[in-house]
Amino acid sequence: MVAAQLYGPIQKDLALVDETLNSLREVDFPFLARMMDVVLSGSGKRLRPALVLLAGTFGDYRLDLLVPLAASVELLHTATLVHDDVIDNADTRRGRPTANSLFHNSSAVMLGDYMFAHAAELVARTGNIRVIRLFAHTLMVMAKGELGQDMRAYDSRQDVQEYLNRIGGKTASLFATACEGGAIVADEPEEWITALRHYGYNLGIAFQIVDDILDFTGDEGEMGKPVGSDLLQGTLTLPSLLLLQRYPRDNPIHRFFADRRHEHVQQAVLMVRESDIPQESYRMARDYCGRALEAISILPSTEARRTLEELTYYILERRS
Repeated sequence: MVAAQLYGPIQKDLALVDETLNSLREVDFPFLARMMDVVLSGSGKRLRPALVLLAGTFGDYRLDLLVPLAASVELLHTATLVHDDVIDNADTRRGRPTANSLFHNSSAVMLGDYMFAHAAELVARTGNIRVIRLFAHTLMVMAKGELGQDMRAYDSRQDVQEYLNRIGGKTASLFATACEGGAIVADEPEEWITALRHYGYNLGIAFQIVDDILDFTGDEGEMGKPVGSDLLQGTLTLPSLLLLQRYPRDNPIHRFFADRRHEHVQQAVLMVRESDIPQESYRMARDYCGRALEAISILPSTEARRTLEELTYYILERRS
């Protein structure tokens, strides 16, 4: 099942988010318009904006506030990907050329900056100072998470808790903000706002764990990137950390960090695939999905809540 099939309660409203995002291509600077067209033309899952809308259904469902907030969350996410591709010197993402491969790195960096600013303008349309502060705080948390990852590149002296803290900042924080922000602008009870924030955070952790598993076990054609690409960038994820735990001395990851020879990454990928490390990693992802489900158990039993529940199963079953 694809994510879009789960968005029944808010599918037509999600189209309004797409309209808002598409309107951002209409700028009076042809070069910028061309760059915006490149980064906004992909058919993403729209998971984060869907979470904004779903979270907003439990209160005053005002599309004039929820749509710009949902668009801002998606634009913020896309801007981080633009900067990530520059940092990683990536030529493709999901099988499509990256902005930095088509234009200069400096242009791609400024494009990301422009998108961050536009995302801030969109969230300001809510007129809700609490949501605006939440947005700004989330951007800082994400930046710290990315900086922490960069500072620890090619360093094997890491553990699972550090990994969880890192993905909590760089990935789960935006999932949490999508849910919390939607609930805030819908003027929902504080207990529900907290529940939805916890749901989003735990769903985001599970999402990133599965993403990191697929980096070892996925199909390159479906993923749109080389298998083992995180390790090639010196980034340790849950599967690679578990491999280091099992083989603390004679490990291809240590050898790769020492000499940067790609065959060591290929060996690490093979070792992970031939072990029960993917299964152990999925168990942890299922645990976080369970926490997400527990968090929203206090919400009214509606179609939107059932959709949020189904999304936890989608996260575990996805292959790209």
